[in-house]
Amino acid sequence: MDEQFILRVPPSVAEQIERLMNESAAGSSSNPEDASLDLSFSDDGRSGTFMIGNKSFPASLLDLPTVVESYKTYDDSFLVKAADIGQMVMVREDVDPAPEEVEYKHGLTPPMRDARRRRYRREPDLNAELVHRVEKDLISIMHGVSVSILLVCVICKIFLLIAME
Repeated sequence: MDEQFILRVPPSVAEQIERLMNESAAGSSSNPEDASLDLSFSDDGRSGTFMIGNKSFPASLLDLPTVVESYKTYDDSFLVKAADIGQMVMVREDVDPAPEEVEYKHGLTPPMRDARRRRYRREPDLNAELVHRVEKDLISIMHGVSVSILLVCVICKIFLLIAME
């Protein structure tokens, strides 16, 4: 499979890219210097520069909250999976602030807004002292009591833990 990523650009840059693609498809590129695209990253691998023509824009490599599959077709009938996409290159204007986190907290579409918080379960908040006490009680029960009484006690402890949270 290919390695792919999502390229998210500001509207002004998107217009330039679309114009360049239309000109190259028509075979009428007036100036090859204006038709150049370049993406380079710094040593940290997360921040870089996107060049279109002679203009440069800051860019950041962000992890998406979920994996997105991409497909291609050869005959407009059958789809073939091309890649799993897990990262996005976000190009921004010079005045826009750089993202603080490595993971982009939203998905690609409006329903996936704040996807990580809404779609995935949080880790439960457990009191370490309570867990240690229950563990000690279970060990002492296992050493001196029959199996049927042990099961009743374990079930009671579980219900107590659930009720305390």
